[in-house]
Amino acid sequence: MADFLVLALVFAAVTWCVWVVTPLLAQIGLERTEGRYVKSDGQQQLSPLYRFTTPERLAQARWSGALLGLGLLSAVLIAADVMDPYILIGCGLLAAGFCYQIPKWWLNSRIRKRQQLFESRLTDLTLGIANGLRAGAALPQSLELVSRDMGGPMTEELALVLHEYRLGMDLPESLSRLCERMPGEDLSLLVTAIRLTMQSGGSLAEVLDRITDTIRQRVEFHDRLMTMTAQGRFEAIAMASAPLLAFLVLFMLDRDLMLPMVHTKIGWIAIGAVVTLETVGFLIINKIVSIDV
Repeated sequence: MADFLVLALVFAAVTWCVWVVTPLLAQIGLERTEGRYVKSDGQQQLSPLYRFTTPERLAQARWSGALLGLGLLSAVLIAADVMDPYILIGCGLLAAGFCYQIPKWWLNSRIRKRQQLFESRLTDLTLGIANGLRAGAALPQSLELVSRDMGGPMTEELALVLHEYRLGMDLPESLSRLCERMPGEDLSLLVTAIRLTMQSGGSLAEVLDRITDTIRQRVEFHDRLMTMTAQGRFEAIAMASAPLLAFLVLFMLDRDLMLPMVHTKIGWIAIGAVVTLETVGFLIINKIVSIDV
């Protein structure tokens, strides 16, 4: 009976993965490579989420991941002769909750990566605009010239800014919408300086030179800060993964010694306590080494 349940759960999990999760991931990849916003309810949104997917598709992926995690962990526990219903239900719900968050974590990591790629080219953007202005080009023409050579998220966002400008939107307003899509202090400083200079007059090229120096100093400071806190981040990961690695090594060396850990309620209580303490320790260390600049 146990073998039949294992085969049934594995078959259900694989079927769910093939027919639901895989098409979702493929569709998300296609939307990303096309470099366009996905429309929801006929309205183009400013949230970075819409560069990759829609809230509806994200919710579907999260529920699919939860059911997949529930089925896979249940199959593993039954294969390990863990038949206690309370343990199966509790661990299954925990696995479902964890897998439910995985698509959101993956999406946030893609958004952060895109944000970092955009911010890494801000210095080049300010220099290019300043050089274009000195050459006699207007601000929109300077933006267009710079966007051709940037590539990546910078080209995509500047192309959208210029598209809105050609459709009749004021350039400061279009740049403000850029700040909403790509929030960041350096970009906000750049857009604010452009807006104020256009309203009050003055040499925008000189202002951009000073902003370039400011952005460069902030980037250098952030790089030094990441280097100094790298050891703390590694310690957090090592501390969180050490108990799991120790359990796997002991389980392979002496299976009979470790079986009570997964066959008894006391063993699962101990596992729960370890997981809770390790999670708290990881979050505390990660909070210490995460410094806002």
